Amino acid sequence: MKEPLQFGGRMLVVFDGQCGLCNGAVRWLLRRDLHDRLRFAASESPKVAGLLVRRGFTPQNTLSGPDTILVVCAPGSSEESILARSDAVLALLRELPRPWPGLAAVLGWIPRPLRDLGYRIVARWRYRIGGQVQNCPLPSSEQHGRFL
Repeated sequence: MKEPLQFGGRMLVVFDGQCGLCNGAVRWLLRRDLHDRLRFAASESPKVAGLLVRRGFTPQNTLSGPDTILVVCAPGSSEESILARSDAVLALLRELPRPWPGLAAVLGWIPRPLRDLGYRIVARWRYRIGGQVQNCPLPSSEQHGRFL
């Protein structure tokens, strides 16, 4: 039997591992997550396949995979919930030290349909903005434990 993943109250960030912009965002989050509140997994990873299926997604290597960043709160627990698009971004900003929670509060005043429209525009052009990588960049030895 497979051992369940342990997150210790941390959020799980599921991102497009082939997207250069997404990989840059993960590196940005890693530098700012001073209190070790986040864990990361590429949506292509077999380790998150069960979670994606449980939440109605299929793995990224199919055409119907997630086209957004996903933030899983309380992963693997009975309180597991998932946030997508701009709600996911706001949740991530709230987990970082100042000034980022303040920015999340300000952005939270923008109605979700408008925030999500902006998110979808960037997501649609993400490969043109940040390029596409063939393999997920490997984390440094000190960051290795933060990835599934």
